[in-house]
Amino acid sequence: QVQLQESGGGSVQAGGSLRLSCLISLWIRSTKHVGWFRQAPEKEREGVAAIDTDGSTRYAESVKGRFTISQDSAKNTLYLPMNSLKPEDTAMYYCAADVPARGGTYNLLSQSTYNLWGQGTQVTVSS
Repeated sequence: QVQLQESGGGSVQAGGSLRLSCLISLWIRSTKHVGWFRQAPEKEREGVAAIDTDGSTRYAESVKGRFTISQDSAKNTLYLPMNSLKPEDTAMYYCAADVPARGGTYNLLSQSTYNLWGQGTQVTVSS
């Protein structure tokens, strides 16, 4: 069974950087979507960044230019370097995968697209 495990969260001051990692066991060679989501207290889980099956990426407007999603199949790992962090980035961050990748119409930044989730890693940004 495929499992996702996030790491790299922590506490930083505004303007700082963190890099989140997500180890995906049994890296699936079949097509898949992968993404990062976050959930702040009393807020809905929101999509942050994702990679489509063709390698194209999509970002939430709030993180464009600051966060960069990437994957390394040799290391079975998904990354999310985060720069210029703001207090409003404070949340639990989750990685997600849609395996096998669904066809048809889908929204890469919608949690309903994904069928596998990690346990999350906390990011706290202080002002």
